[in-house]
Amino acid sequence: MKSSDSTLETSALLLRKHSRSELTRRAFTKNWQLYLLILPVVVYYIVFHYLPMYGIQIAFKDFIANKGIWDSPWVGFKHFERFFNSFYFERLLSNTILISLYTLALSFPIPIILALMLNEVKAEGFKKLVQTITYAPHFLSVVVIVGMLFIFLNPSTGIINHMIVAFGGEPITFMTSPAWFKTLYVLSDVWQTMGWSSIIYLASLSGVDQQLHEAATIDGASKLQRIWHINLPTIAPTIVILLILNLGSVMSVGFEKVFLMQNSLNMSSSDIISTYVYRTGILDAQYSFSAAVGLFNAVVNFALLILVNYIARRVNETSLW
Repeated sequence: MKSSDSTLETSALLLRKHSRSELTRRAFTKNWQLYLLILPVVVYYIVFHYLPMYGIQIAFKDFIANKGIWDSPWVGFKHFERFFNSFYFERLLSNTILISLYTLALSFPIPIILALMLNEVKAEGFKKLVQTITYAPHFLSVVVIVGMLFIFLNPSTGIINHMIVAFGGEPITFMTSPAWFKTLYVLSDVWQTMGWSSIIYLASLSGVDQQLHEAATIDGASKLQRIWHINLPTIAPTIVILLILNLGSVMSVGFEKVFLMQNSLNMSSSDIISTYVYRTGILDAQYSFSAAVGLFNAVVNFALLILVNYIARRVNETSLW
């Protein structure tokens, strides 16, 4: 009897597997154009993101170029311990986290506010003008942005210092001052990205049911009340998803801009994990050590992404997965 039941269960399992494979084959046959369209993206990620992960093992080895990755001697967590015990660890970690949180505190809510404001503008000409002005900085390269900072904030010829002197103040060496580095980095980032980042919120706001606004207006709700009780709840899932993505990359401060703004005088405030990886890995050729530091950074980001996604799913049932 038991043998008969086992045979029936096996047959049912094989039938289900066959049915699933048949459904998969039919779906692929029916939508092969879509799969073909996505193929280059899949190939890109496999070639440039997954295959290179083979090299992660050098973080646990003393990499010797003529021996290759596989034959280099295994040293375990030696490089991680060296990094955790190094003089720079606390400074690198604190600078990376502070810049990221500072950027998140300003760069995340401002596009939302801008989108809500633009959504209320009824004059189409003025609305398009504001959108064009706020979108334009997104198309400037990081090199141009940093060059503009150096020109405008120059202590002797910069327009900002001319204004400070005109009001009776003393010129400030913004670009070499550790106290100003984080503020300059974040404010220039907000100026460059707020318009472009507001697009996705404007797209979400376009789906708001106007009948809700009409009903709220009849009930005597003010514009602010309608924004708070209708517009914000509508775009809340979008806000949560983007917040998860942003918190999941807290440790990934943009290398290019920090590196271009960095100098020996503001190093105490500008030195972050990515610039340290560049110095140790590229300039000092400490490949295994720099790989260990970069892997630590990636693991922290991954853990934060999982944690924030879990919390978001438990709190309001909106998450990435």
